[in-house]
Amino acid sequence: MPKELKHNIFYAQSGGVTPVINATARGIYDEFKKNRKSFGKLLIGKNGIAGALNEEIIDIEKENEKEIAKLIHTPGGAFGSCRIKLKDPKKDQQEFVKILEVFKKYNIGYFLYNGGGDSQDTTSKLSKFFKKNKIDIQCIGIPKTIDNDLPGTYACPGFGTVAKYIATSTLEASLDVSSMSKSSTKVFILEVMGRHAGWLAAASGVVKGKNNNSPQIILFPERKFDKKNFLRRTKESVNNDGFCVIVVSEGIKNKRGDFISSSSTKDSFGHAHLGGVAPVLANMVSGELGFKVHWAVADYLQRASRHIGSEADVQQAYDVGKQAIRFLISGISDVMVTVIKRKKNGCWSTGKIALEKVANREKKLPENFIGKDGFSITKACSKYIQSLIQGESYPPYVNGVPDYSKLKLKTIKKLK
Repeated sequence: MPKELKHNIFYAQSGGVTPVINATARGIYDEFKKNRKSFGKLLIGKNGIAGALNEEIIDIEKENEKEIAKLIHTPGGAFGSCRIKLKDPKKDQQEFVKILEVFKKYNIGYFLYNGGGDSQDTTSKLSKFFKKNKIDIQCIGIPKTIDNDLPGTYACPGFGTVAKYIATSTLEASLDVSSMSKSSTKVFILEVMGRHAGWLAAASGVVKGKNNNSPQIILFPERKFDKKNFLRRTKESVNNDGFCVIVVSEGIKNKRGDFISSSSTKDSFGHAHLGGVAPVLANMVSGELGFKVHWAVADYLQRASRHIGSEADVQQAYDVGKQAIRFLISGISDVMVTVIKRKKNGCWSTGKIALEKVANREKKLPENFIGKDGFSITKACSKYIQSLIQGESYPPYVNGVPDYSKLKLKTIKKLK
């Protein structure tokens, strides 16, 4: 039987945000309101787990209901996100002790963390620390990443919308460059995110054959970059089609295993900052083949692309938020919510996977998703991605621009 629930919930967003992470927050809020008598308050950490460390906490019920409703179609992290990797508690427990003190002070018995692999590591570490100290706090991880690289789930909320954006941008750019290729630009390069997994680059492949033969080249991190073969394929494409569209994942590596665009600096999780692979490739093409090249880096534009939202993706994001609250009611802990399959009513069935099976792990493109030539995707891959970009979920517009949520984000008074 579900236990009686009285404590407050602490929810926070973590890592690089997505176009639909706020749809998850909306799902959490709606299910929380539905079961309002079972809980205390729904408290939000401002800027991720930093909200607990800095004791900056938002009471969501202090926000305007109309603005909360807009979260379903608002990109970015409405409550602020962060890139904070908690230290190994066996070596340094200072952060864990601080978080526990804050959770006790604010009567928090439930922890919901919305993020990718590194964020699931945070959730897992905290859960183990609470258990070791015999503190009864349920911990649930909620998936989020445009990279689609979390194991144990059919898809990651955030990927479908960005995949739709990349596919659409590739198609539109190809029509532009093909129209100019006779006397001007011959090659267009689009750089997309994806440090170790090529899901986003693969998304461009679903438009192959729609209006022309592009993208002629997709470069995946799962394949070592071969400069000679790349230039040969580029030249052949220009000779055959008159132009060449290239979509490249930021994380491609050379035969030595070095990032093509790696810099000497690293982020807080220890990942090397990638300096931009598109201009590197552009210099290769223009310098050795003599073709005029234009390039673009999707960067934040792709992960903020809510204006072209995938209906399937938005529904996924909303459903995993609702399921997280249901897990709390059922007494479930130490798991991440997973997406399984779509139901006939449009909702997605959800499941769970142990946090330790997700933390710091990456799901790369399967071998059968990459074409034999190494520069394309297979029918199986195209079918999978198409299932995630179905349906249009546009935000409402006011005076010609999207009407996105604007929260006050006023933190509650710190308790002594």
